[in-house]
Amino acid sequence: MSAEISIRRGSIYLPADVYQLYFPEIEAIIAIIRDGVLLIMPVQHVSAGGCLLKIRNAQGDRVAAAQDVFVANDLGEWSCDNLKAEWDQSQAALVCVIPSK
Repeated sequence: MSAEISIRRGSIYLPADVYQLYFPEIEAIIAIIRDGVLLIMPVQHVSAGGCLLKIRNAQGDRVAAAQDVFVANDLGEWSCDNLKAEWDQSQAALVCVIPSK
């Protein structure tokens, strides 16, 4: 099943339904960009680090600030709505292919 997320200047926006499906009761994520692919992985214990998933609105949408990850990959100013994302069990991550510039 695929989902859609948004990226805006280093922040990852997860609609409430995507959060509930892939990250229920998770308070933080780790974001990695590798070979043009964004991996969003759940962190089971907030004390382990990662980016906090903050509640954005009453609907339960979430946002995580990961500017350092995007800046390190020359994507600090990049924004994209409706970015397709799919769960990859082998990587235990929500995976998004970053469109070419």
